Amino acid sequence: MVKKILKKINKKIQFKKPLKTKVKSNVSIKKDTKKIILKKLVKKVFKKKIKKIVKKVVKAESVKLEKSIKNPIISPRLYSWESKATFNPTAFISNDKVHLMYRAVGEDDVSVLGYASSFDGYNIYERPTYHAYKRSDTHLKIGEPVEYSSGGGWCGGCEDPRVTLIGDILYMLYTAFDGWGSVRIALTSIKLDDFKKKRWNWEKPILISPPGEIHKNWVIFPEKICPPGSATGKYAILHSFYPKILIDYFDNLDDFDGNTFIKSNNKRPVDDTRGWDSWFRGVGPAPIRIKEGWLILYHAMDHRNPNRYKLGALILDAKNPTKVLYRCNEPILEPEEHYENNGYKWGVVYSCGAVVKEGRLFVYYGGADKVVCVASVEMKELVENLKKHKPIKLNSDKIVKK
Repeated sequence: MVKKILKKINKKIQFKKPLKTKVKSNVSIKKDTKKIILKKLVKKVFKKKIKKIVKKVVKAESVKLEKSIKNPIISPRLYSWESKATFNPTAFISNDKVHLMYRAVGEDDVSVLGYASSFDGYNIYERPTYHAYKRSDTHLKIGEPVEYSSGGGWCGGCEDPRVTLIGDILYMLYTAFDGWGSVRIALTSIKLDDFKKKRWNWEKPILISPPGEIHKNWVIFPEKICPPGSATGKYAILHSFYPKILIDYFDNLDDFDGNTFIKSNNKRPVDDTRGWDSWFRGVGPAPIRIKEGWLILYHAMDHRNPNRYKLGALILDAKNPTKVLYRCNEPILEPEEHYENNGYKWGVVYSCGAVVKEGRLFVYYGGADKVVCVASVEMKELVENLKKHKPIKLNSDKIVKK
C-alpha cells in the first residue's frame, strides 16, 4: 500500500531520486495508520520541494530599495520663497534625528534652502515657514533671463546642497549659480549647536572651484583620511569621479581664502563598457563610512537614453578611496512614479542626502525637480548585494509600512 502511494506521488511530482520507504509490501497496515503515513509522506515531499523553490528565489532575487508610500514628503507651499519647487535635499543625522536641507524656488525664481526634520525618517516633524539659507552674493538680477535646464530660466542662487557633519561643525557645499558663465562650488559651515537651535549664522561662503568653469557635485568625506604617503589624517573633498577619481586633501577647511581653488576635471565622457550608467553625471550624497569602505551613491544615465536620471551605488576602498571595490550592475533608483515624471524636469531622481538610521539606509531625493521624496533599504542587504555584484533594482510595487 505504501509503495503504491509513493509511486503515485513520484509520478505526480518529478524528482531526480524517487522517495523510498523501508515498509515491505506484505505488511498489513490499518486504515488510520495509512492516513498518518500518507500525511507524513506528503509533508516530507512538499517540504523538500518548497526548500528548493525558496533557495532558487532567494538566489535570484535582488535587494529592493523601497519608495515610501508617503512620497512626496515635501512639496511646494504658498510661502513666496518655496511656492514653485522644493527638491534635491541633503541630510544628516544627529541624536537619532534626521535633519534635511532642501532646495526651494519661489516667486523671485531664486534658489534658497529650506529646513525640515524627521524622527522616523519618513514623516516630517517640523518645517519652518522661513528659509534656512540664502545667498547674498548672487550677481543675477531678479527677472534676468537665464538659459538653464534645471528648472528652466530660473535666477540662480544656492543649488543642490551637500552637508557633512565632522565633530561639532556642519560643512555645506553647494552650487553657486549665476548663469552658465558662473557655475561654481561654494563652501560654508555652521556650528551644530547653532544649527539645531535654528540660529542660521552660517559662515561667509567661499568659492573653492575656479572661475570660468562649470563644476557641480562635490562632496566632503565625514572623517579625516590619510592620503597616500602621509601618516596624518586630513579633510578630503571628492570633486571628480570619471574618468578618474580625484580627491584633494586639506589640513583645515577654513584655509580657503577665495583666491585658492581646487583644480578639477569637469569632463564626463561616455563609457561604452557600461550599460545603464554609461554617462556618469556625478556623486550624490556625501560618502557614508561602512565596514567595507566608503559607500557612494551616484547619478548616471544611459547615453542612448539620456533623458532619464538614475541612481547607482558603489563601494570605495577605505584607505585608498580612489579605488572602486564594488559597483552595482543595475540602478537602485529609477524615475517610475508620477511624482518623478510630472514636474519641471520629467524622468529625474536626484539625491544629495542619505543617512543610516537603525541599520537602514534612507535616501532623500528630488523628483522631477519639483518635490522631495525618500526611499530606503536595509544597509546590510545593500552592501552584501554589492559585494556579490548582484543587480539591485528598485521595486516600486512595494511600499514602506510606517
